Amino acid sequence: MVFLKSLIHMNIGEIIKRRRVTVGLTQVELSKKSKLSQSQISQVEQGINENITIGNLRNIAKSLNCSVIDLLPESDKAPPKFR
Repeated sequence: MVFLKSLIHMNIGEIIKRRRVTVGLTQVELSKKSKLSQSQISQVEQGINENITIGNLRNIAKSLNCSVIDLLPESDKAPPKFR
């Protein structure tokens, strides 16, 4: 249960890093595939820069063989609650 809870609270950078490591890419390799600098990848993964454009997120997702939605935190996938 603790594992699931940690997945729910992950931010985009943590999700990207987990996915990158799972597919066996270094930050340098991901930066080349996604056409972003290694510094940008590092800053996003560390949570220093969470202001990532949708275009950059698409490039990262494509480089990691997943969809953009796979890189979003669970809290961003939930439908909004209307009153």
